[in-house]
Amino acid sequence: MQRQIAVVAVFIMATLLAGCGGRTTTEEVAEPVVGPGTVASADGVEIAYTVHRIGAPNLVLVHGWMCDQSYWDEQAPVLAEAFGVVTVDLAGHGGSGVNRATWTIASLGDDVAAVIEKVGLDQVIVAGHSMGGRVALDAARKLPGTVVGVIGIDTLKDASAEWDPEEVEQFISALEQDFPNTCDSFVRSMFVADTAAVVVDEVASDMCSGPGEIGVALIRAYVAFDLPEGLAQAGVPVRAINGDKSPTNVEANRELADFDVTLLEGYGHFLMQEAPEELSQAMIDTTLAIVADRENDG
Repeated sequence: MQRQIAVVAVFIMATLLAGCGGRTTTEEVAEPVVGPGTVASADGVEIAYTVHRIGAPNLVLVHGWMCDQSYWDEQAPVLAEAFGVVTVDLAGHGGSGVNRATWTIASLGDDVAAVIEKVGLDQVIVAGHSMGGRVALDAARKLPGTVVGVIGIDTLKDASAEWDPEEVEQFISALEQDFPNTCDSFVRSMFVADTAAVVVDEVASDMCSGPGEIGVALIRAYVAFDLPEGLAQAGVPVRAINGDKSPTNVEANRELADFDVTLLEGYGHFLMQEAPEELSQAMIDTTLAIVADRENDG
């Protein structure tokens, strides 16, 4: 793995950066201090982030519903050996503020855009898990030219799917009445049967201990987000790395965007915890492919 990553890094810096904004090496990029930071989002909510490394391309890792940037702990150091890496706590999660008046996917996209602009990143690929995939699409729409690709992690599965309003309201009502237990059952249902119990218990306990009112608001925001429009307006290649617990409708997504998927077989929704090494390698391969395609098109 170390040797492969080293080769990847040399390949990127030596061949893939030529012609991109006049930069040929990462040494020409002014690096901010590596470590944690904060920035105000568009509505003033404080957003926490961590710079692991600055490079080109730069991967901005966005967690899912009721998670935080620590969910990328296995991937961030591996990816940072080859690429720039920044992790983000969306508003209402982790170390970020909770004082948001209206919770929407667009407001979370503002959080990511604020971090990208504060750190001064370019050649950005936004990778989002679950709800973070929708957030990544919104960030790409808001930062054309800066965001050059989106990677969804077990998300963006079927732009043709339609919600059953009655089922949605039943689920939301259950969350409102008993968030911890409803959330717990929901989270556990997204793992495959042979996932280690300690992993399932840790993820469920962490996610379902968060603020229920924000969780409910964000479920509504997730459902309200127009995925076909989000894919169509992203304006960049969209790639997914998905488990096979539920299917991915490649054909429907390709009608709207430059879309492709890599399937990790035998895993559920939380690929970062269930398949850390496989996911890291798939993210390396997908990132290289996005950058190589961009160079060829240029």
